[in-house]
Amino acid sequence: MDITRRTLLKAAGIGAGTLAITPNSDAQVRGRAVAPAGWVVGQMSGADALVETLRAEGVDCVFGIPGAQENEVWDALKTKRLPYLLTTHEFSAATMADGYARSTGKPGVLCIVPGPGLTNALTGLGEALLDSVPIVCIVGDVSNATNARPFQVHCLNHVSLLQPVTKRVFTISAVADIPGVVRQAFQLARAGEPGPVGVVIPYNLFLEATRFNSGPLEPTPVPFDEQAARRALQLLSDRRQRVGIYAGMGCLDHSATLVQVAELLQAPVATSMSGKGVIAETHPLSVGWGYGPQGTRTAEDVFRNQVDTVLALGVKFSEVSTGFYSLPAHRCLIHVDINENVLGRVMRNATCVHSDVGVFLSRALEQADALRRPDNARLRDIIQLRRRDEARVNDEIFARTCVDPMRFVQTLRRLSAADALTFVDVTLSQYLATECFTATGPRTFFNPTDNQAMGWSIPAALGAQKVHPNRQTLTITGDGCFLMSCTEISTAARERLPVKFFVLDDQAYHYMQELQSPAFLRTTATILARLDYRSLAMGYGVAYQEIRNHDELEPRLRTVFEHNGPVLTRVVVDYRRRPIRWINAARGRFVNELTPEQRRRFLARIASRAAERHPQND
Repeated sequence: MDITRRTLLKAAGIGAGTLAITPNSDAQVRGRAVAPAGWVVGQMSGADALVETLRAEGVDCVFGIPGAQENEVWDALKTKRLPYLLTTHEFSAATMADGYARSTGKPGVLCIVPGPGLTNALTGLGEALLDSVPIVCIVGDVSNATNARPFQVHCLNHVSLLQPVTKRVFTISAVADIPGVVRQAFQLARAGEPGPVGVVIPYNLFLEATRFNSGPLEPTPVPFDEQAARRALQLLSDRRQRVGIYAGMGCLDHSATLVQVAELLQAPVATSMSGKGVIAETHPLSVGWGYGPQGTRTAEDVFRNQVDTVLALGVKFSEVSTGFYSLPAHRCLIHVDINENVLGRVMRNATCVHSDVGVFLSRALEQADALRRPDNARLRDIIQLRRRDEARVNDEIFARTCVDPMRFVQTLRRLSAADALTFVDVTLSQYLATECFTATGPRTFFNPTDNQAMGWSIPAALGAQKVHPNRQTLTITGDGCFLMSCTEISTAARERLPVKFFVLDDQAYHYMQELQSPAFLRTTATILARLDYRSLAMGYGVAYQEIRNHDELEPRLRTVFEHNGPVLTRVVVDYRRRPIRWINAARGRFVNELTPEQRRRFLARIASRAAERHPQND
C-alpha cells in the first residue's frame, strides 16, 4: 500500500486516540464490574464522570446543543449511550427539560454552552423556577486552567446570570468534584419546593482525568411541623365544618392519598391551574379548577355554598392561577406547603402548616376515625347538577364563520386518548382548556403558569414525547406563541416524534387585545402576519391539516390522530364574543384596586376616545 502524508496522519490520529481512551475504557469496565449500583467508580475523564453520574441519577435524556465548551460531554453521551435530543434553540432545551420533568416527575437535564447558550435558556429556566419544576442545567464554562488566556469567547458571568432563575448555582473547580456536586444539584432540584439548579463546569475539566469513587448522597429529610399539623387536623375533625380541598402542583405525586382524604372528609376538590389532574376530573368530588370567578362555574358555586373550611395543599395562590388574586376569603383556611416562605403570603387568615403534602395526608389518614364524615350523596348530586349546567353554557357556540375555540377544545378532548399528554400555551385558550379539557389523572395536562413564557408548549411537548414514545402528545398554542418556537417542529420531523401541534390562528395577539381594548378603546402592536402554514409544514417535513369551520372539526381531527407522525394543524378561530372567565375576573379585580385618581384618568381617556368612530388598531 502506498504510504501518503494523509495515511500517516490518519494512523497517528488513531494511535493517539487509542492511547487516550484505552486506559479509561478498561478502568470503566473494571469499575462497573465491582461498583455498587449508583456509584461512579474508576479512572476516567471529567466528561465521562459527568455522564456516568447522570446515568446513576436515572436520567433518560439530555436536551441541548453541543458547542466547543461541551463537545467532550456530547461525545461521552454517545459513547455511553445516554439518549440526547438536539434542539434548535437553547430556550427549547430548557423547556424540553421542563416538559420531561413535569411528565415524569424526575429532574430534566439540559447541557448548553456558555454565553448565548445560557442567555437563550434563561426564560425557560425562569418558567421552571416559578412553576416549581426540577431541572439541572449544566453549563460548560470557559477554561479555568493555569494557562487559560483572557478574553475567551462567551466569557460572561454565568453564575450571576443563573442565580435569579435557579434555586442555587454550583461551580466546579476540580475534576474530582464533578460527581459529588452534580449529585447535590439533583438532590436540591428535587428537595423542598422543586426547581432548577445550575452547575457551571469549566470545559478543561471535561478533558482532565482522575480516579473516581463517588456514591449516592443520603436522602434529605422532608419537613413536618408536628404541632401545626395537629392544630390543622383538630380543625378538620369538627364535623360541623364543611371542608373543601384546593390542591396544587405539590399534590402531583400524592394523587391516590389526596382522593382518600377527600372521600374521608366528603370534600369537594378544586385545583390550581398547575395542579389540574391531581384528582381525576371524572371523580364525583372533583369540581374543576379554581374556586373563584376565574375558574370553573362548578367550583365557584360549590365552594361558595357548600364549603366553610378550605384545606389548601401544595399551592402558592399565585396571580395567574387565582385570576389576579380574586379567590374569595373563607372563614377558615388551612394552608399546607413544603415551602415555608409561601405560607400565608396571599391568604393571610390561614392556619399554616409547614409540611410535605404527602406526609400531612398520610397523617390525616392515620386519624381517619376522627376526620370521617358521613356519606354526602346530596353534595355529589349538587356537583353533578352544576357540571351539567356548566356543560350547557360551554356548549354555546359564539363564532359563526369559523371555529369557536371552546368547541375545538371540547372536541379535541372527546377524540383524544384519555391519558394524552396535553400542553397548552400562553393564549386565551389556556383558560378555556383548563375549564373544559377533562384531565383523567396527574401529569397529563401542562401549562406555563407563573412565568407565562410564550412558545413554551411546542418544545415542552417534544421533551415529554421523547421519553413517552407510546403516549399521545398534543399541543394547543396560539399563532403568536407559535412564532416563538415553531422551528422546533423540525426537531419532531427529524426525530420522528409524533406530536400533534394545533395552532389556533386569528392573526393577532388576541390575549393582549382583550386586555387593551377596554382600557384604551384601541389595540396597539397586536396584529400578526398572515402565514402560509401549509408551506411551512412542508418545509419542516411534517404532515399538515387545516380546520376552518365546525363541520370540518371532527373528521379532520380524526385524520390527524390516525397519522402516525407529527402533524401541524391550523385551526381558524374567532374569539370575538366568547366570554373568558379568567379575563373578566382579573379585569374586575384590577379595576377595584385602582386608586380614585387612577380611575379618573382611565375614565377621562376613555371618554376622549369614545368619539373616535374608527379607532386605529394594529
